Amino acid sequence: MVAAATDGACSGNPGPGGWAALLRFEDGSVRELGGAAANTTNNRMELAAALAVLEELKELPLHPDLQLRTDSRYLIDGLGKWMAGWKRKGWRTASGAPVLNKDLWEALDRARLPAVPLVHVRGHSGDPDNDRCDAIAVAFSKGGSPRLAGGPAAATTKVGTPKATASPVDPAPVALGQLLSRLELADRLASGGYALRLPELAQLVELPLSRLQEKEAAWTWRDWQVSPAGEDRWRLERL
Repeated sequence: MVAAATDGACSGNPGPGGWAALLRFEDGSVRELGGAAANTTNNRMELAAALAVLEELKELPLHPDLQLRTDSRYLIDGLGKWMAGWKRKGWRTASGAPVLNKDLWEALDRARLPAVPLVHVRGHSGDPDNDRCDAIAVAFSKGGSPRLAGGPAAATTKVGTPKATASPVDPAPVALGQLLSRLELADRLASGGYALRLPELAQLVELPLSRLQEKEAAWTWRDWQVSPAGEDRWRLERL
């Protein structure tokens, strides 16, 4: 596994919520997870998404440079800065108040992987993985059943703990819908001038990472020219 991203959303805070996670593999394949909770908060959905990913990672071979990317400072600061103090104080904050979402924080503490750092990515900034997770989480929060790539979906209980369920099986419509999403994303990336890292590009064009690593000069994918942008990044330009 080479990349992971998470996001949470809530329609009202508190209110109906959704979470999402995206896992990318070295061969360019993608697996998406997601779920919903009837009455929750945005922060709980962010934590539920991270918990789902960490539980998945325990069963997978991991790239040494793997990072878990999130737009939640609450998640990053909670695990990296605040938790040690909370535990010393009996799960109370510096002001003496009970720590909110203690159940999920305790589960995250048990599931955390020291070799997988959390990295902040600015939300709604054109980052493909973050945008995709946001779309899935928002859809779940609004009562939708978004199509998820690469395997089973996930549903949540009251505390947001993932539970596997089967995805709808309808290969032709799903494949076409995913293609349209990728083409629309390519247009957005090209018009915004965004550069992609190789694992991100592999997800977009659905080619194995090993094949992309062999490319040095500009090449064509569908209606776009893919050109090197330096520092192992590539940029799309509409033909």
